[in-house]
Amino acid sequence: MTLVDDLGEPVPVRGPVSRVVSLVPSLTEAVEVSAPGRLAGATDYCTHPAALDVPRVGGSKYPKLDRVLDLAPDLVLANSEENRPEDVERLRANGIPVWVMAASATVPAALGSLRRILTQAYELAEPDWLVTAEEVWREVRPARFHAVVPVWRKPWIVVGRETFAGDVLRRVGVANVYADSAERYPRPDVEELRAHLRADADLLVLPDEPYLFTEEDGPDHFPDARHVLVSGRHLTWYGPSLVDAHAALTEALAGL
Repeated sequence: MTLVDDLGEPVPVRGPVSRVVSLVPSLTEAVEVSAPGRLAGATDYCTHPAALDVPRVGGSKYPKLDRVLDLAPDLVLANSEENRPEDVERLRANGIPVWVMAASATVPAALGSLRRILTQAYELAEPDWLVTAEEVWREVRPARFHAVVPVWRKPWIVVGRETFAGDVLRRVGVANVYADSAERYPRPDVEELRAHLRADADLLVLPDEPYLFTEEDGPDHFPDARHVLVSGRHLTWYGPSLVDAHAALTEALAGL
């Protein structure tokens, strides 16, 4: 059976998959919650579900491909933004089907990709959490805040155009001031960020991953700016966490 992934590449699986290696933390959570027991391996950064006990294959950017091959998976799950094309090609050259999920720019697009993986590769019925997440995230609220959203420091990297995190915030009423940037993840210097926070931004959104921003590391660079600390998982993970993310982000913003 030959399926087609988000990038239009063939995925020649042999029936319903039962030994899957996931190179993407949010995909790991999605497939383990939806089809428990079919994961044969995951990255070191696949922290959810918390009780997941499978062999680890290194990081998402630099997985240990020999370890992946030793696990003899019938499918590997990857993401076009998180995983390197050369790693995907090496796995395919060794006869391993790889499903690459596109870097989704919106919540509906991410959920649509997950639906295809779960219903086609796994041959599952549509999971309840996915239906609930679609209902929860359907509305786009009017913008109450205009924000700068760093995801890294040293150097500073912020959420730019057409990103999943930007759409998550947009749907809970936060407009991203870098939404019209030429890049998906611009690298402005700190003075440019301060200028935005003085002029056209009234909020600094600081997640705890991929960079761990805290009250002591992040807000101190912008002492006059209003800020909110949020869960990076709620901001950037697509999967079952989206069911709780809407309420969690709404509550964090209500505290302002």
